[in-house]
Amino acid sequence: MEENIKSKRALGISALVLGIISICTGLFYYISLPTGILAIIFGAVNIRKTGSKIAKAGLITGIIGTVKCLFLYISMVIIISLV
Repeated sequence: MEENIKSKRALGISALVLGIISICTGLFYYISLPTGILAIIFGAVNIRKTGSKIAKAGLITGIIGTVKCLFLYISMVIIISLV
């Protein structure tokens, strides 16, 4: 029983850590996009299983990191195409 609770917590914590990494590495799409997507997936799975607040934070940070990365690269493409 104890291992099951720890594994559920681990998924939420990993979602939060991956989301934070995604936010911090926004300029490097090859790091930011995979970590952001994994944070969204892990957070959503853990929210459905347990409804933990850490998983919600991981989901939110994953969304923020992914959107930040996409916004930066779309704006760079637009700026380069205008010059």
